Amino acid sequence: QVQPVESGGGLVQAGGSLRLSCVASGSIFIIRDMGWYRQAPGKQRELVAVISSSGTTDYANSLKGRFTISRDNAKNTVYLQMNSLKPEDTAVYYCRIQANFMYYWGQGTQVTVSS
Repeated sequence: QVQPVESGGGLVQAGGSLRLSCVASGSIFIIRDMGWYRQAPGKQRELVAVISSSGTTDYANSLKGRFTISRDNAKNTVYLQMNSLKPEDTAVYYCRIQANFMYYWGQGTQVTVSS
């Protein structure tokens, strides 16, 4: 079993920054895609960003330029640097790890941006 665990969420003022981390632990043989998703109250979960094992990245169009995804393969960790945060970025942020040819979700971390 693989367990991703997110950290780094919290309360921040508009214009501020946060860095989320997600560490995957367990019996891991291979990790391919690592990604971040978010779900705001009353809305569907949506893609934020994803990064492949080779470092190729993809972002939600509305977030390009403010958010940056990166990974440390040696640590089985994916990061999300979020800058110039806006109140509409308030959501629970989840990481999803493609490990051992299966997808695993973390429990989520709350990000709240005050105006």
